[in-house]
Amino acid sequence: MATPSFESSRARAMWRTCLASALRTALACTIVGVATLFGPQYIKKQVAFPAFSYVTVILVVTDATLGDTFRGCWLALYATIQGVCLAILSLWLIGPARLTAGTTAIAVALSAFVVVLPENTHLIAKRIALGQIVLVYVIAYINGGQTETIMHPVHVAASTGLGVVACVLALIFPYPCVACCEVKTLDFSCMVKQNCKLFAENASERFNLFVKAFTAEDNSCALAFISQAKSLVKTGSKLLQGIKTKQESMKWERFPFKFLRPYGENPGSRFEDVQTPLRGMEIALDNSPSFPVEILNSDQKSVLHMLGDHIPKQVNNISLESSATVPESNQENTQKFFQTLQPTKKDLPSLFFLFCLNLLLNKPITNSPSSTNPKQQNQQGLFQNYLSITKSNKRFMAAFKCSLSLGLAIYFGSIYSKDNGFWAGLPVAISLAGSREATFKVANVKAQGTVLGTIYGILGCFVFEKYVQIRFLSLLPWFIVSSFLRQSTMYGQAGGLSAIIGALLILGRKGFGLPSEFAIARITETFIGLSCSIIVEILLQPTRATTLAKLQLSKSFEILNESISSISFGSIGNLVESQNKLKSHIIEMGKFIAEAEAEPNFWFVPFHSVCYRKLMGSLTKMLEYLHFGSQAFMLLEQESGGSIDNFVHKLDGDIKLFKDFVGSSMKCFEEVSLVKSLEILDKEFEKRKLSVDVELGTSQSSSYCNIIRYASEEEIDENLRSYFEHSKEFVDQIVNGEELKGQVVLSLSALGFCMDGLVKETKEIEKAIKEVVQWENPSSHVNLNDISCKVRALANIIVAN
Repeated sequence: MATPSFESSRARAMWRTCLASALRTALACTIVGVATLFGPQYIKKQVAFPAFSYVTVILVVTDATLGDTFRGCWLALYATIQGVCLAILSLWLIGPARLTAGTTAIAVALSAFVVVLPENTHLIAKRIALGQIVLVYVIAYINGGQTETIMHPVHVAASTGLGVVACVLALIFPYPCVACCEVKTLDFSCMVKQNCKLFAENASERFNLFVKAFTAEDNSCALAFISQAKSLVKTGSKLLQGIKTKQESMKWERFPFKFLRPYGENPGSRFEDVQTPLRGMEIALDNSPSFPVEILNSDQKSVLHMLGDHIPKQVNNISLESSATVPESNQENTQKFFQTLQPTKKDLPSLFFLFCLNLLLNKPITNSPSSTNPKQQNQQGLFQNYLSITKSNKRFMAAFKCSLSLGLAIYFGSIYSKDNGFWAGLPVAISLAGSREATFKVANVKAQGTVLGTIYGILGCFVFEKYVQIRFLSLLPWFIVSSFLRQSTMYGQAGGLSAIIGALLILGRKGFGLPSEFAIARITETFIGLSCSIIVEILLQPTRATTLAKLQLSKSFEILNESISSISFGSIGNLVESQNKLKSHIIEMGKFIAEAEAEPNFWFVPFHSVCYRKLMGSLTKMLEYLHFGSQAFMLLEQESGGSIDNFVHKLDGDIKLFKDFVGSSMKCFEEVSLVKSLEILDKEFEKRKLSVDVELGTSQSSSYCNIIRYASEEEIDENLRSYFEHSKEFVDQIVNGEELKGQVVLSLSALGFCMDGLVKETKEIEKAIKEVVQWENPSSHVNLNDISCKVRALANIIVAN
């Protein structure tokens, strides 16, 4: 089997990546250390804050390529304009001698608000600017009238500049670490090329395993191949994400390295066209009732294996050296393979597998934005306006929270210890988050990382007590350890960076007294800063992640209902637009679920993470079914031309039952998921019962209305039979060739498979929603239809009144 060798190569690549990142970081810090300890007196005088030079190194060079570092130079310059230049004007107006703990905190808070508020400023630039603001104002407060209004901020800027220069040198020597090519020295490989190679191996291995499972002669062999393929899925997703994240870096590398221009395009989007069909093939195999599949004869199996030899070559050709177009597949083999297919219900999973294989052989179709009608464009405009207002409010609140946290940290840190007050604000400044975080979890890992790094720094000072000038060399092992901490689930980026900075500020410092005393002071100040951040988050962000996850779940059901309503011939543009909205909401819901799992329960009902993960999994599958269904719609329109128009009303009629069942269920789930307490709902319902009875035209509480359009298995099977009868009629009337018939059969079968999959996942969601509602209301009987009916009836009465 090739799987163990691939996993071992993946493990070696991870080791090389972490080790290379640690060595580059160590080299940059060594450059800073040599310059500040052994450099000319002029440099020592200008770089008055070497600790911040180290911080700049960590912010810019961590897991960076040369392109990232070039971008970091520009961001540092932009941050200096925001942080230092404006601070010079402020110090000149206020006067350092008149600064107090209160005025310093206010000045820092106002400056931080100005820095964080703009939307398009990069997070690294904001962090550097905030760190500079803390140093400029707090050091000016500490030194009072002795502070030079212009030269003091200039020294902060010079310290930042040294860190950036060290980053560039560390990424150039001993050889450039660029994202878009592979340079092997000491067995360290650069990122995108290596990840492309690993992803191509991963995708080829998965495809071969899927084909082996599809052609297996018994269930045990098929399940073994499927299990092996699934073990590679997570790794493939990580590799693809790693390729995509370096897209911006590759743009920055084009200008200074024009000889690398053939490698200048990031293949992430092309690899996405491979990843999605592979996921579809996995779904098809998961839904196959038994093996061997009946649809394949011996000739077709041989053709499938021939295609199986072609696909890995096609995937391997999608690399940085190749052009943006995928090589044409063997058309003759494809035609032979698809000629004898017929749409049947029992072969749905097998036909869907072949449909996804066809997507691999041919580039998926994308819907043109120009196909949207004026009404849809108007709706999109309204939606964009709503998003713009929402983003503006979020941006303002994020800036206000950051400025308040930083101001309070500086104020209380300075009250506790005037000389060390900036250590309370600096961790808050350089750990600014780009989005909402799990407050308690992040604060916890930051505190743990700071303590670990500080203790390591104290031990390093003890070991190198007699060699003070070279003790920063002891940081190399810690950089390696911290690289793995950043990759771990327990500490993540926040904890890993805190651990690095904690050790750096002990071993790379000068003029802060005894290491143990400085360590205790810094840990205390860090605790003050983190406490201020937590308090501000609780006060200004009182909505728990659990509540936000519920709201996002309800919104996802609403958008899914819109998507289901858009399923019909002639309205593909609406379906694609709804898919994009649904995808963004599901991603957002996943973030809230992760945060809710990490937040403490206090006196609230514990978060039912298992059930929410099930719901998210089902919603993700439904999104995938919608995607493949839209591909089938577009392929049908492309392949059949106008010949499908005579059958549109028949096929749409067959699809309507699926739409009614899934759509009505989504509407019910949308309403039920927002109910906080069934007891309160029942009391409110009893209070307004007379009005409700009049509204609904009945007095029987058990049958107020029927929200969910329940469909039995027999009804669904009968509808599928009707759909395939009409599909067969449509296929039989095609006279343009067997190849076209085969393509149309695949598209019609894929559409039927997706409709059936949507129904199955709707039933799974219903079970999970019942479980969630029962979890939150353990003493109540749960009937989703009755709950939804009561919610709707009460809403109608409130609106009427």
